Amino acid sequence: MDGAAPPDPPHTATGPDGHAEQPAEEAGRLDALIAERRAKLQRLRARHIEPYPVGVTVTDALADVTARFSDRLEPGEGSGEAASVAGRLVARRGHGKIVFLLLREADAELQVMAQLDVLGAEAMALVADLDVGDWVAATGEVVRSRRGELSVQATAVTLIGKALRPLPDKWHGLRDTETRFRQRYVDLAVNADARRVFTIRARVLAALRGEMTERGYVEVETPMLHPIPGGAAAKPFVTRSHALDMDLYLRIAPELYLKRLVAGGMPRVFEINRVFRNEGISPRHNPEFTMLESYEAYADYTDVMVLVQALVQRAAHEAVATTTVTYGGRAVELGGPWPRRTMLELVREATGRSDLDYDTSIEAVRTLCGEHGIAVEDAWGTGKLVLELYEKLVEHTLWEPTFVTDYPVEVSPLARRHRDDPRVTERFEAIVVGRELANAFSELTDPDDQRARLEAQALAKAAGDEEAMVVDEDYLRAMEFGMPPMGGLGLGVDRLVMLLADVHTIRDVILFPTLRPE
Repeated sequence: MDGAAPPDPPHTATGPDGHAEQPAEEAGRLDALIAERRAKLQRLRARHIEPYPVGVTVTDALADVTARFSDRLEPGEGSGEAASVAGRLVARRGHGKIVFLLLREADAELQVMAQLDVLGAEAMALVADLDVGDWVAATGEVVRSRRGELSVQATAVTLIGKALRPLPDKWHGLRDTETRFRQRYVDLAVNADARRVFTIRARVLAALRGEMTERGYVEVETPMLHPIPGGAAAKPFVTRSHALDMDLYLRIAPELYLKRLVAGGMPRVFEINRVFRNEGISPRHNPEFTMLESYEAYADYTDVMVLVQALVQRAAHEAVATTTVTYGGRAVELGGPWPRRTMLELVREATGRSDLDYDTSIEAVRTLCGEHGIAVEDAWGTGKLVLELYEKLVEHTLWEPTFVTDYPVEVSPLARRHRDDPRVTERFEAIVVGRELANAFSELTDPDDQRARLEAQALAKAAGDEEAMVVDEDYLRAMEFGMPPMGGLGLGVDRLVMLLADVHTIRDVILFPTLRPE
């Protein structure tokens, strides 16, 4: 733009509790600004001008105009080509005979020059009443101003959406974190980084779908409402169907339905959709989040490792154009083959106990946990204790992408026992920057083994474990009809976006995260 426009005054402040507050003086100033804008609204309606019209003819996106003319036109030169554009008014300067308006559409910006000798006095009066935040359409010749700014020299300027509240000023932005999440529409309007993050998210989703489709997977949709919770160890949300007079559960995972489809003869299926877990909220956890879950007949967990690498690397290439990304100021290389380490060997290294094994006495393993400050429960077996040691001592240290393999049977009720060691399962988690990104198995397809494990889970649930699974008789019946060997995957889409966008809370990558009511 040819000059800097005076910003609208800020209208939020941050209180000692971190939430937005409005002191009396600040609130009074905001009320005055809103009243001024409403007065303009009434003036428009008094002149029979609709401030919220339906249908606007826009022939050119701002980004297309700037790209088409980026290397053309000298200062003061016209193109002889007309454009019809629209966007949010984000800055303005000038008055009287010439006004410069800066429109933004997504992340593209373009100047509009409104001149009295072109538009006439009546139209310029309307231009004078435009406010930062309004949605505006303009038609005219594409020119380069005398100062070299690409512009539309308007022959018509139309208000297409009046803003009654002022946006935060561009110097201070929208700083209160909770307000950013609660008023995402404002966050996107004023924070370029928010728009960057959600552009990356869109590219990640497209890349994941593209990779899965090209590999012959069929995208499906399975129920969000389940008659019984299953597919993962988590506490579900409960709702009620009045028509059926029964409780239903928001799904905690689509796993058991997707496996039914493989049993029914669909060899490769995947779903990208929301799952719901009635658990805590943290920088990595939101009650609803997005998972990619897939199942492939005849595959095992080593095949799924190859798939995970391909998915993450393609998402990185398409979303940020590189597999060498920076997270929290530290580089991480997503390309190339990822190392594979068993959970047991990692725990041995971390504890210095090379003799530790799943046959080690449970008393000795409990003592080892105590030495590392891990509180244990009487019901935990050796496998669960080893997992606790891994999560306390190892997981957060794995910065570069690593496949941690061979989880204990005790903590993997849906995974196939390892073909060489029945104490563990053919399961892995993909860990990047110290966080789980994906969880995958060679799937359990033996209905008798599956029944025994689900019954053990049901006993744990009866003993008070709210996250334990229940016996799903219909799923067991599907298994009894015959189920092929398969490899399954659950990949956290939100965490992948966090990694590629270099943000550190899941709320930054979910457009409307779960919040307490105002």
